[in-house]
Amino acid sequence: MMQPLKLAGPKLALLAVLLSAAAGQAAAQEKIKIGVIVTLSGPPAALGQQVRDGFALAVKDLGGKMSGKDVELVVVDDELKPDGAVTKVKGLLEREKVDFVVGPIFSNILQAIHRPVTENKTFLISPNAGPSTYAGKECSPFFYVTSYQNDQVHQVLGKVAQDRGYKRVYVLVPNYQAGKDSAAGFKIDYKGEIVEESYLPLNTSDFQVELTKISSSKPDALFTFMPGGLGVGLVKQYRQAGLADRIPVLSAFTVDESTLPAQQDAAVGMFGGSNWAPNLDNPQNKKFVAGYEAAYNIVPGTYAFQAYDAAMLIDSAVKAVKGDLANKDAVSAALKKADFTSLRGDFKFNVNGYPIQNFYLTKVAKRPDGKFQTEIVEKVFSNYGDRYAKDCASGK
Repeated sequence: MMQPLKLAGPKLALLAVLLSAAAGQAAAQEKIKIGVIVTLSGPPAALGQQVRDGFALAVKDLGGKMSGKDVELVVVDDELKPDGAVTKVKGLLEREKVDFVVGPIFSNILQAIHRPVTENKTFLISPNAGPSTYAGKECSPFFYVTSYQNDQVHQVLGKVAQDRGYKRVYVLVPNYQAGKDSAAGFKIDYKGEIVEESYLPLNTSDFQVELTKISSSKPDALFTFMPGGLGVGLVKQYRQAGLADRIPVLSAFTVDESTLPAQQDAAVGMFGGSNWAPNLDNPQNKKFVAGYEAAYNIVPGTYAFQAYDAAMLIDSAVKAVKGDLANKDAVSAALKKADFTSLRGDFKFNVNGYPIQNFYLTKVAKRPDGKFQTEIVEKVFSNYGDRYAKDCASGK
């Protein structure tokens, strides 16, 4: 007869420690761990907060679980510093061992973290930044975007400027990848004269030189892309300079729900381009907007809605593979399928992992409750995919 195994003293204690560690590791593996890397400091912090809060609201609405497994969020601030973002995202991958990385806000940060994440064969889901860089030849089966390709929103404004007969337009954008994409996007459909194309540093706070140029050149409209704190400064100074009533503003991410609490009346009447607005009329969006306002006491913007959709996208993939994330090909196929109800309504992925969706002209309005929001004026593009997808050889 086999004698029972006898352990005493230190050996028994060691076995207990090993069993406890193994149980802890097994419990950890039962979690879905998601790293969220966004800008949470400085003037653009409001953008990152909307992504963080929109994603957290979705997880709450899911009961804190995906396919029966608890969801753990690890949120880090990229501080809008590319080198620092690389260090922090490596921490998410190597120390935290996250299953998905969600973020960032800015395209220069995305360009810094894209390779470390995708080469680690970890899925990177962007709820905002959508540079042309990864939409064509450099597309990856580990990269998906729940927002847009950067050009597209700006193309909306170029189409509107062309259709409204604006013959001369002044272009004012930040000097980084998304700023360059915005100007390129605007010029796809706009065939009039660009009076001047001004590229400003991301930390610009004083726009007086540019406002003087705009006033003296007398364009038919101003096209601008100034996200976060940049937009707050520009809009207030534009209104104070008396230009708002003379030269209409066509913008993207300059007057939106992340900036309107600070801009308020100065932004009313200014136009934007978007893939969504808080007043988009469908049941899931009404529920989301009400839930977000109840939770955070502010009106959600595109950053929040796209982050909410990013969480629901991940949930759809986790459910499809029954919580088994080891088979990367299966997870990628499930992500590409995008089997969830988007807040924007119709939505699917193109071959490059960027959305095919509708785009709208929006306008800033003051609601009866005193809050400010963007509202849909008209649909400009239907089921529109970006122009770089044809160069995505992998086909995901």
